[in-house]
Amino acid sequence: MHMSLRKKLNCWEFKECGRQPGGILEKKLGTCPVTLNEELDGIHEGTHAGRACWAVAGTFCNGEVQGTFAQKFGNCEDCDFYRTVKNEEFPHFTLSMVLLSKIKKK
Repeated sequence: MHMSLRKKLNCWEFKECGRQPGGILEKKLGTCPVTLNEELDGIHEGTHAGRACWAVAGTFCNGEVQGTFAQKFGNCEDCDFYRTVKNEEFPHFTLSMVLLSKIKKK
């Protein structure tokens, strides 16, 4: 079996959004909640929720802030990053309902 040695990217690296701590757009647009999420740290070998961003509310996609999982998931399913993670992690892709169960209810 051939294993890829390519580093698995977090969403902010893949999308180059600049909203990570110290990113070029952090001060202007705010820190993305994905980069601070501890509950999903390590999922799909990502940092914080960097490889499970679709489960986190308040991401900034397509030029606007996205709402809850239910409000935004349709956009996420069409996202090139979501599809990349799903393909890279197959057959061990963590289902969204499992991810949501890990996020603390506030």
